[in-house]
Amino acid sequence: MSDKVGRLTLWGVEVFLAVSEEGSVSAAAKRLGASPSAVSQQISNLETALGTELINRRERPMSLTPAGRVLRRRAQSILLEAARARSEIAGLDLSHLAQLRLGMVEDFEASVTPLLITRMADRLTETRFELETGPSHRLLDRLENRALDVIVAAELGDGAEWSESHPLLQDPFVAVVPKGRHDAVKELPLIQYTRRHVMGRTLAEHLAVQGMTLTHRFELDSYRAMIAMVAGGTGWTILSSLGVLNAGRYADGIEAIPLPVAPLSRHISLTVRRDGMSEMAREVADQLGPLLQAQVVNPMVATYPWLGGYLKRL
Repeated sequence: MSDKVGRLTLWGVEVFLAVSEEGSVSAAAKRLGASPSAVSQQISNLETALGTELINRRERPMSLTPAGRVLRRRAQSILLEAARARSEIAGLDLSHLAQLRLGMVEDFEASVTPLLITRMADRLTETRFELETGPSHRLLDRLENRALDVIVAAELGDGAEWSESHPLLQDPFVAVVPKGRHDAVKELPLIQYTRRHVMGRTLAEHLAVQGMTLTHRFELDSYRAMIAMVAGGTGWTILSSLGVLNAGRYADGIEAIPLPVAPLSRHISLTVRRDGMSEMAREVADQLGPLLQAQVVNPMVATYPWLGGYLKRL
């Protein structure tokens, strides 16, 4: 028998909790970023360690046995205490941090994220870094499910009781038009950001309140594709000022101008679980502040002076 079989591990408990909440091995594997076979093996190891069946695999969705229901209640406490211990240790000396799972909003992928990780790695020489980029709502879900330790994302609503946020940046929305075509907001169709994401729904609701009629002819979920279409003269779009940073080779073919309706902005914050990395959150936020000023605020305001006062650190 393998030495690993028969041991009750934190990873095994975390996997069990994910399976019990998701109702299937495949969904739990996707949530944890692991393979279904690895998840199944962890459950088998846990059942061997405890000497009892925890999950009714024959049912769809899977259900918990009486023993599984007992463990689920205890599992939440086990993981909570482990997270608190990890947080306290990190607060005493960040060099003891073995792993940091960081989630960053995709807007920062090319500009801020590499520099942040490089700076943190210089100090946390023994820490293993895991990075995930994506839309804010997905990162928040991953944080809530303990799949990430720290996220930098747009604030969604008033925030959950389990989370703690540190404001970083006020990010205004801008109209993006073909270079020199300020009339595009009247003459060309609007290329909308997908309403499947929170940002898209927020923009659609704001425009509706302002009395704008939306055609829904173009609705995309890719900044690059939207910007490419604008540069090609197909239409105009609305993105956050951070989204304009993703223009890449299309930067010379577009221009950011004020919205043709009332201003709208969002806040980018660093968010952690209150029972997780709370002690180190402020330090990470302090490192991010100067990076945001140098890599985002200064160059954007230099290119578009009218953004001064709208795009700013918080």
